[in-house]
Amino acid sequence: MSTYTENISSSLNDLLEKTYDAEKGFKKAAENVDNPRLRSYFKQKADERYSFGHDLKAEIKSFGEDVDKGGSATGAVHRTWMDVKSLFSADSEESMLEEAIRGEKSAISEYEEVINDAAIPETTRSLLVSQKNQIESGLSKIKSLEDLH
Repeated sequence: MSTYTENISSSLNDLLEKTYDAEKGFKKAAENVDNPRLRSYFKQKADERYSFGHDLKAEIKSFGEDVDKGGSATGAVHRTWMDVKSLFSADSEESMLEEAIRGEKSAISEYEEVINDAAIPETTRSLLVSQKNQIESGLSKIKSLEDLH
């Protein structure tokens, strides 16, 4: 394919890998909390990221490019969720919430970086803006869940 579609697909594959990591992180968080509202929230966020992943894969394929089958293999991917994984051993719900907030803020920044790329087609931009808006909405909910503690 062209360099144009390769560059777009590369950016989308980066988001996809981070989406895989976020999904895994939220699933792990749901397994490690006792509070039913937190558990439900983390499960919902894992499901959301699963759905995001399918949408991103379809978008990459629409450019005729290959979907990376990665996940946590590279250092860049670890950036957002490595701290979450290490915090689980402490089994601290507050720490998991704080890490989820940090991860969501990071995800928003990563989405904005791709969205602001002038080369991104409008249909792709619309998908990414929708996903970013859902992450922002979830961030507001996380902050309300912090009040549980």
